Amino acid sequence: MRRLLNPTVLVAGLGYFVDMFDITLFGAVRTASLRALGIVDHARSLEIGIRLFNAQMIGMLLGGLLWGILGDKKGRVTVLYGSILLYSLANLANAFVTNVETYMFLRFLAGFGLAGELGAAVTLVSEGMSKEDRGYGTTIVATLGMGGSVAAALAGKYLAWNHAYFLGGVLGLLLLISRARLFDSGMFRSLREKKVPLGSVALLLRRERLPRYLAAIAVGVPIYFITGILLTLSPELTADMNLSAPVTAADALFYGSIGLAMGDMASGLLSQWMKSRKRAIALFLAAALALIQVYVNARGFSAPAFYAVCFGLGGCAGFWAVLVTTAAEQFGTNIRSTVATSVPNFVRGSAVLTATAFLALKDHFGQIGGLRILTFVCFGIAFAGLWVLEETYGKNLDYAESD
Repeated sequence: MRRLLNPTVLVAGLGYFVDMFDITLFGAVRTASLRALGIVDHARSLEIGIRLFNAQMIGMLLGGLLWGILGDKKGRVTVLYGSILLYSLANLANAFVTNVETYMFLRFLAGFGLAGELGAAVTLVSEGMSKEDRGYGTTIVATLGMGGSVAAALAGKYLAWNHAYFLGGVLGLLLLISRARLFDSGMFRSLREKKVPLGSVALLLRRERLPRYLAAIAVGVPIYFITGILLTLSPELTADMNLSAPVTAADALFYGSIGLAMGDMASGLLSQWMKSRKRAIALFLAAALALIQVYVNARGFSAPAFYAVCFGLGGCAGFWAVLVTTAAEQFGTNIRSTVATSVPNFVRGSAVLTATAFLALKDHFGQIGGLRILTFVCFGIAFAGLWVLEETYGKNLDYAESD
């Protein structure tokens, strides 16, 4: 157990805790913050909320690629420092916004900063542990991270929205201090002394690698369909379902985040027990697909029953750790940070497409009809992507990609 709970794993896990705290926090305080800015109309709140969410996700898309390349060229720890500083300052500034335009710009900056955290952390842990143990290490990181989502949901429920943002910024700055003694892995340091291309996007775009890269992104799309649409927008989506009581985004995210934390632990342990990343992911995807059918047919449910569905959906979406680990294991050390950082952020950024598509589909097919169509598309590409990926359990990671 001591070899699993080493300083790198613990600090990486705490970093992901703050990362997920800040990502989830917007969903938890969205309604209250917009109300404070004078936006009380239901339809307008939904539209502006999606615009703000999209700004954050676009920041993550751009940041994911930049931080990933920097992680391969300059080092994983360097990326951690820069990304933490940026998103901490952006979240502190979020506490003082007075108009939607500033709010949107700051969500973009926060998203750009948050993009560097998870990939660098997973890369550090994967390269610093044995091939038998690294699945456990990344599971610990992801489970601690999902605890940040739970904390954010509680902060959104019990703190004023601006106080919650301030707390997120302070936590990030404290984390920056705790990371002062982290070092890059020996695997990466030795590679820098060799004449191989580092952080080369051209290598990633080669015909033999690009399908695996795109497949890793595709497999993760249902995760942010669940968290970014079904949980975050649950008050609007259930408004016409005649539930016994109105639901709140903070509560839906709270129960969903508990499920995510438990699901991340369960999926990581299951992949170790089955000695297969792909089979573990397939089981969780199938369970999520089944439970979404319950969600879209929740008319007349009691609020507790609906929150139980949110908990279950969170659990089914909890293959995040296994997915990011699998993505990192698909490629060599010289482009591993580029992949491990950009893949989860492109997955997060896919929520921009699903949210935009939902707005268009609901006008033609209604909210539930739109959700059914999006479910079919998201899970269809996820299963197709899973088929393309290589099984990487126990794979040796000490190698470089070449032309």
